[in-house]
This record gives sequence, structure tokens and C-alpha cells, in this order.
Amino acid sequence: MSTERKIDAKADEVKGKVKEGVGGATDDHGLEAEGKTDQAKGKVKEAAEKVKDVFKKD
Repeated sequence: MSTERKIDAKADEVKGKVKEGVGGATDDHGLEAEGKTDQAKGKVKEAAEKVKDVFKKD
């Protein structure tokens, strides 16, 4: 997994956690949902990169 892509995936996860926390604290359900979506997006990116790495090694 390239370092840049790994950082990008983690940034999405962190950004999502912040949005979810702020949304929960302010009772903004839309922002909370957006945060959960960002977290999921980051996890999917990370998983996709791991799959790519597996195939690159062979």
C-alpha cells in the first residue's frame, strides 16, 4: 500500500470520526451520518489497497 494512499484512507477515517462526534454533540443527525460514511469510505479504500498489495507480491 502506498504511503500516500494509506494516509488518505486514514484521513477519511479521522475526518469521519470528528464529524460523527460533532454531529452527535450538536444533535445534527446529517453530520453524524456523513461522518459514518466518511469512516466507511476510508476503511474501503484501505481494504482495496491491501488487496492490491496481495496481488502485486505474486
